[in-house]
Amino acid sequence: MKSFLVALFFGFTMFCNAQNKITGTITNSENKNLETVLVSIPELNKETTSDTNGNYSFLDLPKGNFKISFSLVGYDEKLVSVSINQKEINLNIQLESSSNHLEEVKISSNAFNKIQSQNVMKIEHKSIKELQQKGAATLMEGLSSIPGVAQVSTGTSIGKPVIRGLSGNRVLVYTQGVRLENQQFGEEHGLGLSDSGIESVEVIKGPASLLYGSDALGGVLYFNPEKFAKPNSYSADFSQKFFSNTQGSNTSFGLKSSSENWKFLIRGGYNNHGDYKMPSDSLVTNTRFEEADVKTAVGFSNSKFSSVLRYNLNNLNLGIPEQIGLQTRKRDPDYPRQGVVNHILSLHNNFYFKNSKFDADFGYISNSRKEFADSTIPVLDMNLNTLNYDLKYYLPKIGKLETIVGVQGMSQTNRNSGSELLIPDANTNDIGALATTNYEWNSNVIQAGFRYDTRKINTETHGVLGDEGYFESINKKFNSFNASLGYKTKLTDNLSFRLNVASGFRSPNLAELTSNGVHEGSNRYEIGNSNLKNEQNIQTDLNLEYGNSHFEFFANGFYNHINNYIFISPNGNIIDGNDVYDYVQANAKLYGGEFGIHFHPHPLDWLHITSSFETVTGQKKNGEYLPLIPANKWNNNIRTEFNINNWIKKGFAAVNIESIFKQNNNSTFETKSNGYTLVNLGLGGNVNINKANFDVSVNANNMLNKSYISHLSRLKTDGIPNIGRNIVLSVSFLL
Repeated sequence: MKSFLVALFFGFTMFCNAQNKITGTITNSENKNLETVLVSIPELNKETTSDTNGNYSFLDLPKGNFKISFSLVGYDEKLVSVSINQKEINLNIQLESSSNHLEEVKISSNAFNKIQSQNVMKIEHKSIKELQQKGAATLMEGLSSIPGVAQVSTGTSIGKPVIRGLSGNRVLVYTQGVRLENQQFGEEHGLGLSDSGIESVEVIKGPASLLYGSDALGGVLYFNPEKFAKPNSYSADFSQKFFSNTQGSNTSFGLKSSSENWKFLIRGGYNNHGDYKMPSDSLVTNTRFEEADVKTAVGFSNSKFSSVLRYNLNNLNLGIPEQIGLQTRKRDPDYPRQGVVNHILSLHNNFYFKNSKFDADFGYISNSRKEFADSTIPVLDMNLNTLNYDLKYYLPKIGKLETIVGVQGMSQTNRNSGSELLIPDANTNDIGALATTNYEWNSNVIQAGFRYDTRKINTETHGVLGDEGYFESINKKFNSFNASLGYKTKLTDNLSFRLNVASGFRSPNLAELTSNGVHEGSNRYEIGNSNLKNEQNIQTDLNLEYGNSHFEFFANGFYNHINNYIFISPNGNIIDGNDVYDYVQANAKLYGGEFGIHFHPHPLDWLHITSSFETVTGQKKNGEYLPLIPANKWNNNIRTEFNINNWIKKGFAAVNIESIFKQNNNSTFETKSNGYTLVNLGLGGNVNINKANFDVSVNANNMLNKSYISHLSRLKTDGIPNIGRNIVLSVSFLL
């Protein structure tokens, strides 16, 4: 291992000599040269744009087989496979005018680097800029606007992702290409990421255990980091947001520069909010929070090797709301509060051979979580350190058959320093092996694969036998074999069809295996079960998409069967006035889907009308409903796009009407929820006045100041409504 790391960093610091290059000209069907076409080679982290004559070029390329993407607004994206086996290749490209507006983006979370139309699995892709234009105060709030995604919220500061009714350790989060581990089992443990320095997000709905291992049972949130500057360029930007409801602000500053081989960027962000105001004008005490975030990266590439080193520091100071108390615009969180510090370090390496490629990715995540009851001395002090690795070898392509084999693993330690313990000190070790293959012919694609994983968990004894907080040491091993099979085809020129069947698994977490005490916030005494088995599921997904020049339609349906679903159930005993609950298992099922249309009538290309509906139902084998299942939602948007002379470009005006239905399918420990409708407005664009160029947007969320309580709000049990009207002003400058 030591010799490998020495060779790795020697390769990272070596200088290069120009080897191979690709040049070409991009035109449209009328042979007109196209400028500002985005040309990228995702596997090499290289990107450029065509000049005024439609010309583009890439220098110092390795030998091998790669995919080059050509994209421009108003044209169908083209993905071309190229075999680089000579010093210079001339590749001229003709783009066709777009026949529909279905999103054609490269999917980073798919190991085969496909664009959406070629991908077997339907993956939701959203740019962070698009989510920010909706006026979200936090990253999680923006994500919950994606069909099939919701959040379990504690005020405005803490949000946990829910994908098709599954949350907590059943949803895996990837950032900077590595899995995020931050004690996600806790009800009050949020996402822990800032939208500053994130380019886009991809949502995999359903088991993705084939590529990611344990905890990807319900789905994956895959965050793509900010891109480097284009070769031989430099840029700096500054953005500022203001929020009327919380009197909050969000500041971000970024700087990046690239040569032909070296790349560098740094970005800092600061987010600060006071208590949020309900429609009644009362403040919800201690929902205030502050967040500081720094992201930096350095990259190097030549014809044999490329490497990217990224680091993220995220520091959160969060108030924990308990009641409607003192009305103040104080900014610093009161007690009780949380202090959470995340360090994320990732190193991504690509080694290029003549007809194959080897990827070696490493990640280190340090999560420090402290909870303060009434003083500066933390009652809960948890330190989680995780080292993970992901090694993949891309075999030489055989005709149209692409195959990947890989090994992934994780080594994790949990240590406690506070007076209270939620989980014991523990060591967790994972290792998994996978193989997946992709075959494409005509308009058909088949993708299949299998994977085997093993997880070992060792905990230490703590406390006195018979007392609350006693943890008996355990030494457990969990194994699982999983497979997936997907097929995608075009039924007609405008109608595509996808069918996927995949299995997934989740090992029990430490809280489920070892709990022995009162869980604060839920007022119940919870007892873990060291005999719990893996949750094992199989899910079937069906996707239909139709698109022509003025109308698109999509339908996603799923059925998810889970063996050994873990939940808590009262055993009839009482300890110190608290009902006692055991962690037990039973089979369960979830089913539902998302459906939507996009209408943009010609010749009114500036008008876009979209409507989507999402539904999910979750039940245990005995017919009881599962907890934390979001209510059905119907989302309608009218968006206009415009330019005004030369001083407003890419302008937009939008009206969003979000209707949430009653949730009567509640679990034993929940109450039913009423339906409600929210109206949101947005206006913005790129402004150019006296050589000053900047983006500006204004959003009015919950414009009618509707009083409502989300079914997934943890403040629901106290009858505390969600946030009232919120006006958001955003300004962004290129410096």
